[in-house]
Amino acid sequence: MALKRGLSGVNRVRGGGGGGGSRSAFILLVFFCVFAPLVFFVGRGVYIDSSDDYSNDSVKQDLDWRERLAMKSLRSLFSKEASVLDVITASTADLGPFSLDSFKKNNLSASYREAGVDTSVRNSQNQTTSSALNAKGDITSKGGSHQKVETPAKFYRRQLREKRREMRANELVKRNVDTILKLENAAIERSKSVDSAVLGKYSIWRRENENDNSDSNIRLMRDQVIMARVYCGIAKLKNKTELLQELQARIKDSQRVLAEATTDADLPRSAHDKLRDMGQVLSKAKMQLYDCKLVTGKLRAMLQTADEQVRSLKKQSTFLAQLAAKTIPNPIHCLSMRLTIDYYLLSPEKRKFPRRENRENPNLYHYALFSDNVLAASVVVNSTIMNAKDPSKHVFHLVTDKLNFAAMNMWFLLNPPGKATIHVENVDEFKWLNSSYCPVLRQLESAAMKEYYFKADHPSSGSSNLKYRNPKYLSMLNHLRFYLPEVYPKLNKILFLDDDIIVQKDLTPLWEVNLNGKVNGAVETCGESFHRFDKYLNFSNPHIARNFNPNACGWAYGMNMFDLKEWKKRDITGIYHKWQNMNENRTLWKLGTLPPGLITFYGLTHPLDKSWHVLGLGYNPSIAKKDIQNAAVVHYNGNMKPWLELAMSKYRPYWTKYIKFDHPYLRRCNLHE
Repeated sequence: MALKRGLSGVNRVRGGGGGGGSRSAFILLVFFCVFAPLVFFVGRGVYIDSSDDYSNDSVKQDLDWRERLAMKSLRSLFSKEASVLDVITASTADLGPFSLDSFKKNNLSASYREAGVDTSVRNSQNQTTSSALNAKGDITSKGGSHQKVETPAKFYRRQLREKRREMRANELVKRNVDTILKLENAAIERSKSVDSAVLGKYSIWRRENENDNSDSNIRLMRDQVIMARVYCGIAKLKNKTELLQELQARIKDSQRVLAEATTDADLPRSAHDKLRDMGQVLSKAKMQLYDCKLVTGKLRAMLQTADEQVRSLKKQSTFLAQLAAKTIPNPIHCLSMRLTIDYYLLSPEKRKFPRRENRENPNLYHYALFSDNVLAASVVVNSTIMNAKDPSKHVFHLVTDKLNFAAMNMWFLLNPPGKATIHVENVDEFKWLNSSYCPVLRQLESAAMKEYYFKADHPSSGSSNLKYRNPKYLSMLNHLRFYLPEVYPKLNKILFLDDDIIVQKDLTPLWEVNLNGKVNGAVETCGESFHRFDKYLNFSNPHIARNFNPNACGWAYGMNMFDLKEWKKRDITGIYHKWQNMNENRTLWKLGTLPPGLITFYGLTHPLDKSWHVLGLGYNPSIAKKDIQNAAVVHYNGNMKPWLELAMSKYRPYWTKYIKFDHPYLRRCNLHE
């Protein structure tokens, strides 16, 4: 059809009438002789250009020579009627799928182009060059090797297979990624359970290392020793002297073998012989002495004895832990002594702090810190100043006892906290704070309270009460928090800080928090069933039961924003005195400051966001690292204070980074990380 349209176009150009037949024959002859080879070589050129491996200089030169020869013949034949070339060019555009434009638009591969072009050429030439074209269509040369040419159908199927393989590979990769994510999440959850089980059995969180039979020999030997002791008691009752001596000898042998072994791998080679010998003696004893009633009674007696020993050791352990937690380490004691000596060597003029006018300025940010630990107080001040945006607006009111007053002054005279203001006071110089005004002072002077504190073997002193027998409860520094308006009468707001905290962010936004008419701003500590009022107060007492809700949420001391104006208006100190007088016999709550604080500020506490104050670094090993890092204040409440050797090592760096251990005083007192 394309050929006919081309010939008819030529006839129209030449104005064909009667002589159209001869002209058509002539054009047809020119097409077969010249144009068909041209199409062949053009197709071959497309194929060569599309495959870099087949392109070389000799082939290109051969192609260029043949094209120039063909074009020269065409020009000589159609010199008078050049428009015929345009007609032929236009006609080739209608070749459909065999046109070059169709190949370019469809983006077909080189092998398909070659196959399609070769097929069209063979049809147009009536297979005159079939042998050469068949050779080219069947094989292609690629770097000296031969490869069969794919048909369009095979090429399409191969593409489908490749796509399926690619999809399958992507699916497998995705599954692999999902599996890795699941394993990572499982590992994270497992690590959390590890932290919470630090104080438990090792194999609880390392189940892969747990083998039911790993310590079977040790357990068997211990069971043998227990049964041998049972039979020793029965043998003594029945005067079986020879058997008694044999049992006692085997018990000693087994105990020597066990020694400090905790697994079968720790046992010596002679353990199996000892097991066998003990088994033989026990078999002999069973034959001679076994009486079900006697054995049961003996085992029960041994169990009761062991239980009493465990309780006694637990009580002793609790006492030692409390003692270790409340004892000042030697390096800190050394630091306090050296600072005290150097302070009294200063002249009175050099003992004064600068910027005294800021102490009662209500427009500045005021902090209250009551402590007898110089190093702990310095960490609180340093961490606050290092994270403050404008240190010059911060005023620290430190109150200590007379033993540490000189040391506290000397430290901050030597190490002033930048442009911040420091004010150090001695609690023993507060003349208004006496037993006639303060109920807790009067109670501490009573004989019953002294007996409770200092007579450790008192019948009522159970192990649960040991933590309340604490020196800090004898110090007014602990109870001074209930007298803030009396200590700072000209201030409107003050932020109370404990000495076992560190500050990690700027705290000035706390002064902008609206307490909604409440007196105390604090972070609540209650969970689903713990740290509520019933944990701290005795609700069997009618005074407590009538006035408070046992499920009311507790809150924490350590970082508290107090509105001193509201404090005075609501007479908070008077409320505290009322309840403290009612608790003279410790029937409402145990000793401490949190229970009376919960009572005094009941209904007057505004809950702050939990990110302001994270607690538990002194007892809880499972606090999330993210929560610690996001907290404004971190609190080491509990026995494991960061300045003690029993502190948790993973929490200690948060505290030590605010200490300059190369300080001369710290080096002389052997204070180090």
